[in-house]
Amino acid sequence: MNLYELKASYQALLERAEDLDPTAFHDTLDAITDAIEDKAIGYASVIQQFKADSKALSDEIKRLTERKQSIEKRISIMQESLQDAMEESNVDKIKSAKFTVWLQNNPVSVKVTDERLIPKGFYIPQEPKLDKKALKEELQHGDIPGAELEQTRGVRIR
Repeated sequence: MNLYELKASYQALLERAEDLDPTAFHDTLDAITDAIEDKAIGYASVIQQFKADSKALSDEIKRLTERKQSIEKRISIMQESLQDAMEESNVDKIKSAKFTVWLQNNPVSVKVTDERLIPKGFYIPQEPKLDKKALKEELQHGDIPGAELEQTRGVRIR
């Protein structure tokens, strides 16, 4: 039986508890409880493996992200060095059988020199964002309309 079926069997047993012989009721209850405990151990094993896999993937993502950033930094340094060398030697274009390298103007961009002088019409209005951490701290000292502290439960596996 899967966990869902065991849960349904447990519920059905509780609903019929008054109609059953006490010995049969307790034996059936013990069997269902044992089966649920076995399933819980199986679930815990799978959950722990998934957690280990998730951590390994996170570590690999971090390693690959750092490697990517390092490569991108080297690309940027090499491009800047090549651009400096071409500009200093007044060479705008280099052709070979494999590559053509040239200097080109980038699209015009905005450089803000003093943000305080920019008219307010150029700012994007944003909705206020709720600070849940501060709200939680205040709720621990008293009531705040529209919010309440909630205690939830969750499975922990050691």
